[in-house]
Amino acid sequence: MLSQIAASEDLVFFRPHQFLTREHDRPEALYDILEGWACRHRLLPDGRRQITALYLPGDLCDPMWSLAPTCHEPVIALTNVRATRKSLVDPSTIDRHKGFSSRLAESVERQSNWLVSLGRKTAVERLAHLLLELFERMRRAGLAYGQQCALPLTQTDIADATGLTAVHVNRTLQSMRSKGVLELHSKWLRIPDLGALRDLAALGPHDAL
Repeated sequence: MLSQIAASEDLVFFRPHQFLTREHDRPEALYDILEGWACRHRLLPDGRRQITALYLPGDLCDPMWSLAPTCHEPVIALTNVRATRKSLVDPSTIDRHKGFSSRLAESVERQSNWLVSLGRKTAVERLAHLLLELFERMRRAGLAYGQQCALPLTQTDIADATGLTAVHVNRTLQSMRSKGVLELHSKWLRIPDLGALRDLAALGPHDAL
């Protein structure tokens, strides 16, 4: 871990595919993501992958580490990641961390939403929900520009987050693009009508993302 620390002892950098933590590791710190995207995932014995969480700028990776002695799933960088390191060795660090409780609650609520999406929603609804969620999270982080934001996920990443095949994701995204509800170009997402995408995601007017 010390080898990953850059100019400041609190600033860390990760390259794509580098582990922020491995399965069964005992985490010594949380990471406040400043730039870049990472994911938590679980591999089945045959190599199939399910992404169980995505970490974007403004996210804390991972609030749940403060409650468990070890990590049950690995976290890897999907892009170059820059983050600040929040020590778990000194519990007062977490007590002083601004908004820790609310970010923990957001993490739990997001997992509940993903569970509903995977268990009950159609392919179109799952994709619409995921893309809308990612856009809203980027917007809250001040990284959306008008109706668009960066989307560095591959179609395989999207498939592994939504429980679909990459082929199904490709076909469904093509259908959504042809209907004009979203645009994807050069790792950028544009949503012309947020209300229309919310409807497509089977989200009610008061459902949070």
